[in-house]
Amino acid sequence: MLPIDAAAHSSRWRRRHPCEKAVLGFGLTLLAICLPPWPGAVLVALATLGVLLGPAGVGRRQLWRAFRVPLGFCCTGAVPLLFQVGGADGFVTLAPDGPVHAGQLLLRTSAASLGVLLFAFTTPVSDVLPRLVRAGVPAPVVDVALVMYRISFLLLDAVRRIREAQAARLGLTSRAATWRSLAGLGATAFVRAFDRAARLQSGLAGRGYDGTLRVLVPQGAVSGRFLGATAGLFAGLVALTLVLERFLP
Repeated sequence: MLPIDAAAHSSRWRRRHPCEKAVLGFGLTLLAICLPPWPGAVLVALATLGVLLGPAGVGRRQLWRAFRVPLGFCCTGAVPLLFQVGGADGFVTLAPDGPVHAGQLLLRTSAASLGVLLFAFTTPVSDVLPRLVRAGVPAPVVDVALVMYRISFLLLDAVRRIREAQAARLGLTSRAATWRSLAGLGATAFVRAFDRAARLQSGLAGRGYDGTLRVLVPQGAVSGRFLGATAGLFAGLVALTLVLERFLP
């Protein structure tokens, strides 16, 4: 199991209805996109961090390990805005407003990523996928997603075991040995993926699979108090952004 999935299963908000957490997480993401980067996206990022580290109970190290990957993509997307192609000064030169646009994009995308991580850290995928059928998603699509979600963890565990076995047999002692081990790892994982799929199909057929995976979904009611607090947070962020925008340069 991935660390973010383990954190979601042990989250303080594990028993809350996924709709509540979706409204909060994706609402903060939408605010980060719609509000001005300064100070709107900054306020959204601070509020999201406060919720993650406070009521949601996410550890700082866990959050940083999960956030550094999307942060790298955010930085990579912002770097091209620093340059312009063509012009009187040369083929590739620094853009006049490049740092400003790059900073704005970085603020928006970073704050939006934190909103998505808020939902991911508090809501296991197994709680979301079965409810998508009620939202209108075709059942076969949800079934395929559930199966792929299960197989992905099995394959990750198999890759980890193969990697440990290769290291124990001195398969990583040199660069050439590492490349040979990597090729063997890819081939073995490919074969095991088909084997897992065939075994899963046989198991489903033996259990009378009729085209629908029936999964028990934990029952829970949507909390009006939680949604009210979420709406208050959104309104406060919008109001504070409009006020600070008048006084801050």
